[in-house]
Amino acid sequence: MEKIIILDFGSQYTQLIARRVRELNVYCEIHPFNKIPELDADVKGVILSGSPSSVRDADAPKPDLSNIKGKLPLLGVCYGAQLLANEYGGEVEGAPSREYGRAMLTVVDKLDPLMLNVPSPSQVWMSHGDTITRLPENYHIIGSTENVKAAAYHIEGEKTWGIQFHPEVYHSTHGKQILANFVHGICGCSGTWSPDSFIETTVAELKEKLGDDRVILGLSGGVDSSVAAMLLHKAIGDRLTCIFVNNGLLRKNEFADVLDSYKHMGLNVIGVDASERFYNDLKGVTDPEKKRKIIGRDFVEVFNAEAKKIEGARWLGQGTIYPDVIESCSVKGPSATIKSHHNVGGLPKEMNLKIVEPLRLLFKDEVRRVGKAMDMDQRLLGRHPFPGPGLGIRILGEVTPEKVRVLQEADAIFINGLREAGLYDQVWQAGVMLLPVQSVGVMGDERTYENCVALRAVISTDGMTADWVHLPYEFLAKVSNEIINKVRGVNRVVYDISSKPPATIEWE
Repeated sequence: MEKIIILDFGSQYTQLIARRVRELNVYCEIHPFNKIPELDADVKGVILSGSPSSVRDADAPKPDLSNIKGKLPLLGVCYGAQLLANEYGGEVEGAPSREYGRAMLTVVDKLDPLMLNVPSPSQVWMSHGDTITRLPENYHIIGSTENVKAAAYHIEGEKTWGIQFHPEVYHSTHGKQILANFVHGICGCSGTWSPDSFIETTVAELKEKLGDDRVILGLSGGVDSSVAAMLLHKAIGDRLTCIFVNNGLLRKNEFADVLDSYKHMGLNVIGVDASERFYNDLKGVTDPEKKRKIIGRDFVEVFNAEAKKIEGARWLGQGTIYPDVIESCSVKGPSATIKSHHNVGGLPKEMNLKIVEPLRLLFKDEVRRVGKAMDMDQRLLGRHPFPGPGLGIRILGEVTPEKVRVLQEADAIFINGLREAGLYDQVWQAGVMLLPVQSVGVMGDERTYENCVALRAVISTDGMTADWVHLPYEFLAKVSNEIINKVRGVNRVVYDISSKPPATIEWE
């Protein structure tokens, strides 16, 4: 399979480069700059990412490019461009002022392969503190901005280019054209990598890898585990057993609804209602991290007990996706936060199971496209992310069955209201928080002293940053009125207008 390799120097935009290349139907992989993979015949080109570092730093990341430069098509982006200039006879200095934001690129050489069909001027996005002040002799300028003369260059006699702007971001209006010129035109990639081709090759690989073995997979009702289950089902049929655990912290009617939807998909699913166990173990616990650990531990133990009943299982299926894989081998080191509630950590060692991860090469949006290509229900594929500990971290303070009931009712009104108003797909994630706050209210002629709930709706691409959604006042008024009138125990509704950072999406 033809592919592009991206060497990561720690830029916040590295994953975005990969997503843009894949949007061109070309497969690519991200690798840390200090762990360059084997460059076999499938590798058609290499991209060097940006970086928060300066090439002038004593400890700046500087990989050995001797097997790449001049031998494979190479594109340096921002730091990558400065590295190629600084290490081969040019000069990089601190810019008079940090160059950040929009700039207009003038195409100096319109016949250069990287600049074909790029209008001049064209808006680009700058984000760097250094700038190239002198290029090596055989470096030829192909694009400039008002403040950056060597905004884009080509090394004569080589298929090597450098650009001091970020073509992968939305603000670079013709950035996708530049990337297409590189991966299609210069690297010669055919652009045949698609959801259908991924399904075909993945199912074939799974059949070969799993043989006649049995696989167990923990379903959450979310997109990743569901698409992973369907790929495994295509490969091994009823030798896949899925386990769906009700921890009592799911949305209203979700346990029954999800089980029903999986039956229609032809999956072999075991539903386990362990809600009473979770409620008992959470009794009196108010610390958020303790709640998470109890929920994660109980899930593992319930899943483990059920999985042991399945004879002959040798594999554990997981819905791991590519950002998780990248994070685990990041140039910044493995993530310090272990999200035990998002997976079944500890099970492989206890049960002596091997791991199979059908989605480990895909980004979230690609997972959805693969699901769509398998004719999966769009309502399931378009579901908002839902935290692993469920409503347990949307109830601030102690979790009780009564609080879960209140929150489920309020959440159902909010989520259904978003769907009915045509707003659901415009929101990345939404939910209701039950606050440990009671306030005075008046219902009829009676004074009340009841709970307050907070509505939360954010827009994001990956959950790393998020902004609150400007929902229409009329919609918020309608939802607030319906929750107060219909949910016994709530007399006040507020709307959270905090962005991440500094706030987080969830409240616990």
